[in-house]
Amino acid sequence: MIKTFNSLFVTMFGLGKIKFMPGTIGSLATTIFLFYLFHTINISSDIILISLIIVFIYSFYAVSTHIENSINKDPKEIIIDEFLGQSIPIYLYEISHGTNKESSEAIIYYFVFFILFRYFDIMKPFPVSF
Repeated sequence: MIKTFNSLFVTMFGLGKIKFMPGTIGSLATTIFLFYLFHTINISSDIILISLIIVFIYSFYAVSTHIENSINKDPKEIIIDEFLGQSIPIYLYEISHGTNKESSEAIIYYFVFFILFRYFDIMKPFPVSF
């Protein structure tokens, strides 16, 4: 049961098993999900931060159990790192300057963050490649 949950967790509930660009789809899903949390339901940034920290900590355990019997130690289907990596610039944008952001302004910034994150994740320039 826990192994199944961990597999679902690290693949973002199956998005990582999509054959075509699973990392990009995971990043896009994260962007949409965080926009929904911040701008539709208006969840407190403190609650989102605590949730992201819990996901970060739990992901170490979940990934290790997911790959424990695998030869490939970095499988493509594990995209929880995309979730966490994409969450960082969006979260920092949302808490910056302590101001409320308009949804139309946020969409533009979210798109820029999505494009830049995918660029750096795919190209892995130094020091990211290190």
